[in-house]
Amino acid sequence: MIDGTWEPRPASRWEDAFLSGNGRHGAMVYGDPADDRVIVNHHFLVRPNGSEELRPPELADRLHRLQDALLSGDTTAAEDFGAGRPLVWVQPFHPAFRTCVRRGRGLQEAVAGYRREVDFTSGEVTASYEAWRSSVFVSRADDVIVQHITDPGPTADVVLDHSLPGAPARLAVGRSAVLTPDGARLALRVGYPDSGLGYTGVTAVRVDGGRVFVAGEGIRIEGARSLTLTTRVVRGADRPDPGKLWAALPCEDYATLLERHRPPHRAAYGRASFTLRDAVPERELPGSELLRRPKSPALLERLFAAGRYHLLSSSGALPPRLTGLWTGDWDTAWSGAFTTNANLNLQVASAAAAALPEVTEAHASLVHGQLSDWQDNARALFGARGIVAPSHTDGASGRTRHFQRAYPLHLWTAGADWLLQPLLEHAEVTTGTPDAALTGALVEAALFYEDFLSREDSDGNLAVVPSYSPENRPANASWGTVNATMDIAAAHHALTTAAGHAPGHPSAGRWRSLAARLPAYLVNEDGALAEWAWPGLRETYDHRHLSHLYPVWPLDAINPYDTPELAAAAHRALELRGSENDSAHGHLHHALIAARLRDPARVSAALEAVLGGDFFHDSLMSAHYPSRNVYNADAAHSLPAAVIESLVQSAPGRLVLLPAVPAAYSAGELLGVRTRFGSHLDLRWSQDGATAVLRPTRDAQVDLRTGDRHALTETSAGNPPAPLELTAGVDRVLTLGPR
Repeated sequence: MIDGTWEPRPASRWEDAFLSGNGRHGAMVYGDPADDRVIVNHHFLVRPNGSEELRPPELADRLHRLQDALLSGDTTAAEDFGAGRPLVWVQPFHPAFRTCVRRGRGLQEAVAGYRREVDFTSGEVTASYEAWRSSVFVSRADDVIVQHITDPGPTADVVLDHSLPGAPARLAVGRSAVLTPDGARLALRVGYPDSGLGYTGVTAVRVDGGRVFVAGEGIRIEGARSLTLTTRVVRGADRPDPGKLWAALPCEDYATLLERHRPPHRAAYGRASFTLRDAVPERELPGSELLRRPKSPALLERLFAAGRYHLLSSSGALPPRLTGLWTGDWDTAWSGAFTTNANLNLQVASAAAAALPEVTEAHASLVHGQLSDWQDNARALFGARGIVAPSHTDGASGRTRHFQRAYPLHLWTAGADWLLQPLLEHAEVTTGTPDAALTGALVEAALFYEDFLSREDSDGNLAVVPSYSPENRPANASWGTVNATMDIAAAHHALTTAAGHAPGHPSAGRWRSLAARLPAYLVNEDGALAEWAWPGLRETYDHRHLSHLYPVWPLDAINPYDTPELAAAAHRALELRGSENDSAHGHLHHALIAARLRDPARVSAALEAVLGGDFFHDSLMSAHYPSRNVYNADAAHSLPAAVIESLVQSAPGRLVLLPAVPAAYSAGELLGVRTRFGSHLDLRWSQDGATAVLRPTRDAQVDLRTGDRHALTETSAGNPPAPLELTAGVDRVLTLGPR
């Protein structure tokens, strides 16, 4: 099952429930014939916690004193910048409720004839046993969750149940049930404690045959042949009229609604694919069995497909949260936030290359919707124009609120450049030029550095101060310091990128001048690219984040072709980096950087750590830690990017084929990749060689590189580069010799 997965038993934990979503609503499907539960999620469901109106504190008048202290050698000075401010988490993401159709005893063990599966090509989740069948999808066309059940039994009770784990005790809950000629209408209104806000869920139940009557907190159905549930959630301060919400639900049958939904979902999911030749013998195994075979090529193949499916399904109104679009618990780890200093960018890393513009558009919606808050951060904290992004957001507010001595995330100034990079890659893949909105944001990022970069070191270079490398600290200093490598890279990239895309701006020349005065990266006594380019600061190598390798991935400012010495130093830094607490995102980040540095062994080791570390639930959604500890989408969504980067890399002027293919994956195909010079690419490779077909959408001239053990037979060897002239609309076939 390349484009789906299945299990021989229902889910007993919400973490194992199969997932469907349209980027707005999400559904978690247990598939239990006796108690057919579907947890309903919505991207906008965040619980008020008092942080929604918080503004960044006015600290700019203290900035100059902090800079003086740090530049003079006070390694703990930043601990007082923002001291006394409480650590306030963003509004926590939570589930809405579960729809329950109860008809008898459950199936806890695998039994003959039972099957639960999800079809990635349609987003439809089905479960069947004997005459009973339950089918669920989340419609992209109508923005509703639709469920159809055949053979509901002699009696079936239907209820909307808000009492999920961790639900606050003081929720204000109201229900209504109204019988209709074709079935019934259910409504559930939930008000948050100490808040005028709440949300309402409405479900239309259409019944084929039998009788329906109100019973308990829901309805009872007797003798029906089938029933269809259509569900939608709205959040707000008002108490909407359930009648109007019911009237707005689509009234067509399941097949008609599915047929309307299927084309946009299938078109998006089907643009790219990845298969391995050696996966065939195990391709039809259930996902849980594949997870017990971490070295199986079929496992990597299926997780690649599942990663694309889940990433697409959780991206729409917003990009994926730490949990994607799904949770079954009100007490979600780290508030189910968007953590922007690593996790979000890693999750969306494949969007441009894997032809998922829907994901990038969702990311753009988050970014552009918060730019005014980012401006508030820059002004209040640093007294500067422009934008500073927060390290956490709930999707509603982009204001900085995380003040903590051990994690002074308010000192992180690289966030805007880091978060704009996926949008820039999308522009390179599609038109080659940022649109007006992105150009405006790039200008705002540069304006911040124009104001902020006002201090110098003893050699006359600009100093980035205060500076912070998420979420690490020097071994001999505090967290807030000077010249974090990520900050230097972000400042240089923001200034030069804005100058390149807004050459007519009055400050364009000054931006280039400032970029030229930034300090050089530092290679430490271990021969490694230092995390802080400031004399005397010692490394802390055992850490899950790899922030200082930002110039390698995704910026490509350090690479083996243009900057071989720095690439060697970056590779040494990667060799010395520990995995600390085995966070999944750390392993996948390591794989992405190793691929850029042409190290297939490290790519393979990082993938093996994730595939063999018990990170994946039966749903093929991942966990943050080994042993399936803490439901988290980082590994599930980032894995496709690591696979693609090991096979194909591109920049506006470069194509690299087979740079870091793990030895275990010796033959396969990767189809539908998009390059940053405007071409579609299909790649097939084996021990006997490889073929790449390029379909340019615009004219381009690129340097062509290949892995160390491959040589082009069409032109000269791939190292040094072979110049490649591409013409829009003219396919180009490249053939590589044996490995």
